[in-house]
Amino acid sequence: MSNAWKIYILAIVTFLVGTSEFIIAGILDKVAEDTGVSVSAAGQLITVFSLAYAFGTPFLMAVTARVERRKLLLYSLAVFIAGNIIAALSPNFEFLVASRIVLALSTGVFVVTGLTVASKLAPPDKQGSAIATLVMGFSTALIVGVPLGRVIASVYDWKAIFGGIGLLGVLAMFIIYFALPQSAGEEPVPLRSQLALLKQPRIAIALAVTFLWISGYAIAYTYISPFLLTVTGMSEKGVSAGLFAFGIASLIGSKFGGYSTDRWGVPLTLVGGIGIHAAALILLSLTAGTPAIVFPLLMLWSFTAWTTGPTQQYYLLTLAPGASGIMLSLNSSVLQLGMAAGAGIGGVVVERASLSSISWIGALGVAIAAGTAFASIKLNRIRKHRCVVEPVLEKAGA
Repeated sequence: MSNAWKIYILAIVTFLVGTSEFIIAGILDKVAEDTGVSVSAAGQLITVFSLAYAFGTPFLMAVTARVERRKLLLYSLAVFIAGNIIAALSPNFEFLVASRIVLALSTGVFVVTGLTVASKLAPPDKQGSAIATLVMGFSTALIVGVPLGRVIASVYDWKAIFGGIGLLGVLAMFIIYFALPQSAGEEPVPLRSQLALLKQPRIAIALAVTFLWISGYAIAYTYISPFLLTVTGMSEKGVSAGLFAFGIASLIGSKFGGYSTDRWGVPLTLVGGIGIHAAALILLSLTAGTPAIVFPLLMLWSFTAWTTGPTQQYYLLTLAPGASGIMLSLNSSVLQLGMAAGAGIGGVVVERASLSSISWIGALGVAIAAGTAFASIKLNRIRKHRCVVEPVLEKAGA
């Protein structure tokens, strides 16, 4: 089996873990109704997941650094299955919160390990595309997993979704075991060393792009189902169709992000994608009452948002090529912190302002991310120029 197929296998399993993460946004109103909490309170299930992912993943990756990579993927899937079982059997909201924590920790380890393995399987000039392929797995979760979950929750019970994901997790373990080769672990990197990278301004600013971009995205996406139901006036079938359209665009966007990064470079893909992302959210606010216009805007929003993912991860790898695992882990943590912040801010906006305001507030965060991305790239160019010019000047002076 070629390495390209192995990367696609990782992407397929990433689709599964992505579905378990994203599905809450698609069934938020139903979870709230069934557990007896408000929609904004149910939205904090995303906050809990993101915080557990953000703070738990770096610690777990440091502890498990020496573990053989395939074995670590299998261990994380075993815990992932347990988390889905807890969700499927949860008798109340508190148990559901506990399941989100278990799922977050297992998902974090699997995703970071999977990204590391994929980047090693790919040739040097195709790493951007390899990362994009795994991101595509998450995008496919939006295409198939979230809309399908919405339909299942409408016809049967939302808990059945997690039971089904748990069963598929068992199948995924067998696929990983037989399809992927063993891969040596790495020397453990203390958390202090991981956080030391944040002291470098160019890396801290680059990671701020991730935080601002995804928090702006999450403010709107966390409450997308109630937004489409109440603000745009869509029917139940319309919401499922809207989520499906959103997912298709995310798949295309993630693949285009990898292609564009390899073909035209990071600056154009990153800054351009985030800028159009902000514009799409603004247009969504202005036309929310017209479902026919909302559909293409949902797709534009999703396309540009997911174009950014693989590009940003590749950009971070270029900033610290000797610490790829740490950079991917830090980016995953910052991304989840952004998701937590976005879900939290979105909840406050829904409670104290209005549901229709989430796209405006989200657009503001994304617009700031675009400016930060431009500053980050410019700062990195200045540093590279100094690294080239200063040694030449010193040599000429000698």
